[in-house]
Amino acid sequence: MHSVSQQEAAEANPVSRQEQTRFWRDGRFRDMECLSASFITHEFSPHSHDTFSIGAIEVGCQVASIRGMREHTGPGTLYLINPGEIHDGQPGTPGGYRYRMIYPDVALLTDIIEDVTGRAFNGTPSFGQQLLTDPDLARAFNLAHRRIETGEVAGLEGEESMYCVLATMFARHGSDIIRAPDHREPLAMRRVRDYITTHFDEEIGLEVLAKVAGLSRAHMIRAFRKQYFITPHAFQTDMRIRHARHLLRSGATPSDTALACGFADQAHMTRQFKARTGLTPAVFRAG
Repeated sequence: MHSVSQQEAAEANPVSRQEQTRFWRDGRFRDMECLSASFITHEFSPHSHDTFSIGAIEVGCQVASIRGMREHTGPGTLYLINPGEIHDGQPGTPGGYRYRMIYPDVALLTDIIEDVTGRAFNGTPSFGQQLLTDPDLARAFNLAHRRIETGEVAGLEGEESMYCVLATMFARHGSDIIRAPDHREPLAMRRVRDYITTHFDEEIGLEVLAKVAGLSRAHMIRAFRKQYFITPHAFQTDMRIRHARHLLRSGATPSDTALACGFADQAHMTRQFKARTGLTPAVFRAG
């Protein structure tokens, strides 16, 4: 397991922890991405992932928004965010927070469910609530996460610990089918979203999206934000970052990735990438 550490000075408050991140991929869990981080001033822009985002706060407080709800989260809170869910996060106290996250894909969670139940799982795993309080399970998750990060226990024990935590999470808080908002989404907004998804690497004007929706530009922006809790431009940027993650993970250079994803230059991509992941593209690529 290879890991990369990234530290950024937070000298303004000498008693606070340093703002830092550690990112790696664990081959025992289908190269699952893992993150431990302390953030004091960093604010995540609204973003989503192709994978689940599962984690817990160790110290401090984060303010997170998801599905139009804004909540303060601290120790004992679990993040159980489904793929594609738009969310953000900011420090909720002057001292910031420390948390641990993993990003398992749907196939991994399905494998674990099938192993635990001993039978085929024909649905698509999901969590009905994205931010919830479960202190015992949050502590168990943080312990399992530390074990796979530090290797403080034998390899099998660390693997087994995280495996059991994920199985328990689904048993307590999971459901069989990922939330499918398409049945309730206005058709016009679905067309706009699909258009941006298909053309995320191109320059798209508001006039084009308005025509796709059959609405005025101002009406289209309001309706899109109401439906998806994000503006069309922010959604396009998020799609670019999601694609950039795939390219960087496959070994593409940051400069080539920026070009392929439609960014003006590498510096622009780096700013947007860090705003949504807490990492620079170089750190993400090397992890």
